[in-house]
Amino acid sequence: MKKGKVYLVGAGPGDEGLLTTRARDILKQADVIVYDRLIARQILHGLPKRIVKIYVGKRSGTHSLPGQDAIPEILIANASKGKMVVRLKGGDPFLLGRGGEEAQKLREAGLEFEVVPGITSALAVPAYAGIPVTHRKYASSVAIVTGHEDPKKSRRVEWRKLATAVDTIVILMGIDNLQPILTSLVDGGRSPECPVAIIEKGTTRRQRVTVGNIRTIATQAIERRITPPAVIVVGDVVKLHEELSWFKL
Repeated sequence: MKKGKVYLVGAGPGDEGLLTTRARDILKQADVIVYDRLIARQILHGLPKRIVKIYVGKRSGTHSLPGQDAIPEILIANASKGKMVVRLKGGDPFLLGRGGEEAQKLREAGLEFEVVPGITSALAVPAYAGIPVTHRKYASSVAIVTGHEDPKKSRRVEWRKLATAVDTIVILMGIDNLQPILTSLVDGGRSPECPVAIIEKGTTRRQRVTVGNIRTIATQAIERRITPPAVIVVGDVVKLHEELSWFKL
């Protein structure tokens, strides 16, 4: 029996046109595709019918499987049968997507794997809202941070220290914890008037941008009923949103 292989593939932020050619080529050759919730449907359409597609999507508070540990088990079980397995993840597999954890499990199982990077929502989604995360006038540094941490992790994000450590802060998966995060940023020295943008469903036809500041954005989020997936951008670069907006819905 031939030895199987797993490809940890980034599908990009939502717009199917941002899928890399390398990722598209691998998808066409796959025996099994294990995919997440935020994968654009068009990416999976048109693939050979012989490919087995397994959905393992997770929504806040709801999972299609018993837990994250079940996903590597699926990858290992199929690759151990000599199959070419694609683990298709939104954005980039190694940026806040647990790709590193899955790679570790594959290595422990003695299976070969390859990482195919994807375009991360942390950069692409602000770009589709006309917000460059760095700009010579406004920002020379950027931090990408999760707003939804593993509660069992010993070291947590130190928002107060991060508040003034970088010019732009991009927060993924932060809607449910928005107010506590903003409060910590102010406690750490960030001005309450600092501009903030929330981009929902970025790079897709349902993209919606809400702009405010640290003082107002949490209330705006409630009033506009903002829901995930959403990218939060904190920093003066948000001022460029209106001037540089280009994406037409």
